[in-house]
This record gives sequence, structure tokens and C-alpha cells, in this order.
Amino acid sequence: MCGIGGFCSFAKDYTNAPETYSHILEHMHELQSHRGPDDQGTFLSPHAGLSHARLSIIDLKGGHQPMTRTVGEHSCTIVYNGELYNTENLRRELESLGNVFETTSDTEVILLSYLQYGPDFVARLNGIFAFAIWDQKEGRFLLYRDRSGIKPLFYTVKNDELLFASEIKAILACPSMKACVDRQGLNEIFSIGPARTSGCGVFKDVRELLPGHFAIYDRDGFHLRCYWKLESHPHEDSYETTVEKTTALVLDSIRRQMVSDVPICTFLSGGIDSSLVSAVCAAELKKKGERLCTFSFDFVGNAENFQANSFQPSQDRPFVEQMTAFLGSDHHYLECTTEDQTDFLKQSVDAHDLPAMADVDSSLLYFCSQVRLTHKVALTGECADEIFGGYPWFHKEECFRADTFPWTMDLKPRQALLKDDFLEYLKMEEYVKARYEESVAETPRLDSDSPQEKRRREISWLNQRWFMQTLLNRMDRTSMFSGLEARVPFADHRILEYVWNVPWDMKARNGVAKALLRECGRDYLPNEIRHRRKSPYPKTYDTKYESLLAERIREEILGDSSSPVLSFIDKKKTEQFLRSPSDYGKPWYGQLMAGPQMMAYLWQIHYWMKKYHVSVV
Repeated sequence: MCGIGGFCSFAKDYTNAPETYSHILEHMHELQSHRGPDDQGTFLSPHAGLSHARLSIIDLKGGHQPMTRTVGEHSCTIVYNGELYNTENLRRELESLGNVFETTSDTEVILLSYLQYGPDFVARLNGIFAFAIWDQKEGRFLLYRDRSGIKPLFYTVKNDELLFASEIKAILACPSMKACVDRQGLNEIFSIGPARTSGCGVFKDVRELLPGHFAIYDRDGFHLRCYWKLESHPHEDSYETTVEKTTALVLDSIRRQMVSDVPICTFLSGGIDSSLVSAVCAAELKKKGERLCTFSFDFVGNAENFQANSFQPSQDRPFVEQMTAFLGSDHHYLECTTEDQTDFLKQSVDAHDLPAMADVDSSLLYFCSQVRLTHKVALTGECADEIFGGYPWFHKEECFRADTFPWTMDLKPRQALLKDDFLEYLKMEEYVKARYEESVAETPRLDSDSPQEKRRREISWLNQRWFMQTLLNRMDRTSMFSGLEARVPFADHRILEYVWNVPWDMKARNGVAKALLRECGRDYLPNEIRHRRKSPYPKTYDTKYESLLAERIREEILGDSSSPVLSFIDKKKTEQFLRSPSDYGKPWYGQLMAGPQMMAYLWQIHYWMKKYHVSVV
């Protein structure tokens, strides 16, 4: 993986001030160097500039970027962040058409594919990616993002100039940009955060390229094109055939995503998702006489402090022990202290350039920093719940009937600390309702769907469009902040396309959550693991964590008259909240607990506004 950035303008000649614009490109690289600490490069031409920070996974010695290739008189330059999982198929096809390769990198495959087939070539790619191509001959600049939105790509078009980067911080580093938020941005933070409306960068004028889209910027302006989207079709396969096809797709995706010139590892929680990924990887490595390395995550003291509840019914450790013995993996138990979890809340904002998912974000950031000490590539079980229907809101009647986002059905916890006049300004209910209705209206439908199946599609669509994106953002930023590439085999677009149309009575056969996926793991997992009840990413139950958060809020927000958050929160309400006991069974966002996460999120907003000098316009 890598960090990319740059700019394009047909109204400027950057080579008239090469030192100035080269410095901007170098600064964009420096701000994103954590994404690619192995190599760097810049490219500057009269109308385009490109910056690249490289994490070397494939073709360790070659593949330097920005990369320029010329076919005849057609010259193009690319910066690329991602991995292709069908590289060899594409390479053979291109070679059969007369193309000659200078490297073994997937970067060159992408660039020569563009030169061979034109802008629509992206439909041929299977992988996770975000990249930019400067086509000097055609006079156009192109941005591309993968189908599931696994790799980030932000941009803005301002004063006849396109700016883009993997992370927002690199765009804000450009002289023409200011860190501002308007009412929409504030609603993104307070009303629906840590989720974001698709395409919204929160900061004023900052956008994120939509998943499954590419953009062309030329002298006629900025043009957005969709090259992939989910479509609804009648499902005609029997249950047995559905299991067979789903299993084949899952296994193929995992095996494809093992491609690497450096050793891989997996994240292992003892749940079905990560266990299936780990089992397939272990079996493939065993064929080569190699042993899989696995990592599990928990918090210091959780053995004593854990409190089972409807959202967190069990601890991971017993199931991890069973899986590591079953796999024979080289396993590492990682634990995060309360102090590290609290301290990493700042780095979480640094990684996202926005407030994030509180302690489940800061702790994962810490864990990824530890995994990176020995590995560059990790496979994860992320996204299976969104695709196969694992979350509680797929099954609970009140969530099924809710006329809003099922993971945030009650806005009262979000409103509890805010000033009355700020609440009136935000109009939170109106904003959330508008975003919800827009999304539901976009759901791919079938006229033949029953009312129940129609609603299932809506909930699945909301999960993939919103909740999955939040978790993909989290996985990318927390891993890449330490230069770790975390792969997500379940988000393969072929799996999304097929499982999307599988009826609910097959996905959750006999009322069992993720029954289809559990059946796919029959030949690879112990029954105890296949039938384990869902338990989400671990959380700390140490009350010391809350005490540390309350202390920070009192000192850095309530005790500091210059805190920007004081414009939004009611000090009396906040102090009363800090003195109240937390409800560890009540959700605030998804399966995040209302008390600790609200406190951490509030503190992250404070730190974010101070660090980026965010102004409200």
C-alpha cells in the first residue's frame, strides 16, 4: 500500500515555479509517509504534479513511483495505492497484445492496461486500489477508486485546480485550502459520526471519490463516472448450489489475497470470519512447508473486568486458543493497556484527520503498530457481517421496523451534552432523516421482492453503503498509520455481487445468523467455532479508562476557556454526565457503548478542532 497525492490545473504552468510546487509535493509525501515508508518519488509537469510514498509488497526492487510509460507517442504517468489480485491474468493478456513489461509490479499492469484499453479499463481489475493517471497526450487527469471503497481517495476542485490525496491532511497542506466546516460538516460530526455520508470529506469543499467510480478532469471540468454498482436479480440457485458457489468465491478471494513478496499474517478473534480466513491461509502455507502467524487483540485486565451483555456475549481468548491449536499457527496475544488506549485517541485523529470510532479505533491503531514490528501484510475477517447479515439489526424486530439507521436509532445520547441553540442550528433529526431517505431510495430493488425481502435489501444496502465504509475507513487508517497493509477478502466484489441476491432464508437459514457463511466453513473449522455467537471487536471494561477520559475532558475542555468544543456543549450537562455511571449494554453507535465512547468521541472532536485549527463558516 502507499500514499498518493498531487494536483492538476490547465490554467497554470507549474514549471514556471518548480521549487514551489516541488516543495508542495514533497510536503504531501511527508504527511503521508507513514503509508509508505519504503520509497518516495515526485513528478512535475506543466499541468500536473504527483507525489508517492511507497510500501513495498510486490516487486520489492522495481515498481518505483510515480511511474511513466510510453506506447508510441502516448505517454502517461501514474501514482497508485493498492494491490491487484488478478495481476498475472492481466499481464498475460497484455503480453499477448504485444505489450512489453519492464517490472513485475502491478502498477505497470494498471498503467499499460489504461494505455491499451482506455479509461474504462478499470472494470477489468480485481483488487483494492486508488490511483491517479496523468495522460499528457489526451490532456486529462484521471482518478480511480475500487468497487468497495477499501482504499481512500479525497479530492477538491477549487480555483480551476484539482487537488487529491489518500488522506485529507495532504490536501489541507496546499496553500489554497483552509480547514473549515459548515453546518453540513458539523452534522456529519455530531449527528451521524463516526460514519460519513458517501463522498463527503466533512471539511468544506473536500470530497471523497465514490466507491466504484472514476473521474476525469480536463479543460471542460470534472466528470464523475460509475463503472460498478450492485444490481438486484432473481436468485435461481438451489441452497446446495448457493453454498457451493459462495464457498468457491470466498476461498478464491482469500487465496488471491495471499499474494505477496513478503510474509503474511492474519488477525484472529476466534469468530467465524477471521477463523475461516486464517484456516484457508494456514492450509495454503502448509502446502509450502510454511507456518501461519496469527494475532489476537484484547485489553489488559479484561479477564477480571469483562461484563457479558447482549452486544458482547463472550470473550475471545478461549475461542482463539481453540483455533490456534487447530491451525498450529504461530500465535501472538496482544494486549492494550488503559493508558495506551487513551493516549492513542490522539493518534487516531491524526490517522483519520477526523474524529473516529473512539476506543475501538485507538486500540486497533495500537495493535496494528505492534503487528507492524514483524509483518507488512495482514488478512482480516472484516466486512463479513455487513455482507452475510451478522449484526443484531439484521435480526431484531425494532431495528427491522425503524425508519432510520438501525445502528443509531436514538439520537438522544448524542444530544445530551449539546447546547440548546446549537441543537436548533444543527436540526439533527432533519439531517439524519434526509441522509437515511436518500440512501434507502438508492437501494437496488426487484419488483418481485416481498415486503420483508424488500426491507432486508434496504438494511443490507445501508450496511454496505454506510456501516461497512466506516469499518473499512477504520481498517485502512489504523493499519496504514504504521505502514501495515490490512486486506479484506470478504469485500471482494464478486462475493458482494453474488451474496447480495441470495434470499434471506438462505443467508440466515433456520433463523441462524450468517448460516450461509457458517456452512461455507464446514470443511475448514471446528463446529464450536462455526456456531459461535457473534461477539464484536473487544472493548475494555476497566472503569479506569472512563476515569482517564473524564479527567481529560475536565482539564482540556471544561477547564480551558479556549477549547473550541465549548461553543457546542453545555458545561453543566457535561459535568453531570461525567459523574453518571455508564451503561455498558446501551449502544451509542453500532455496538459501541454509550458512556465511554461518547466521552472519547467528544475529546477527539476537541483535539481535532485544535490540531487542524478548524473554523466554522
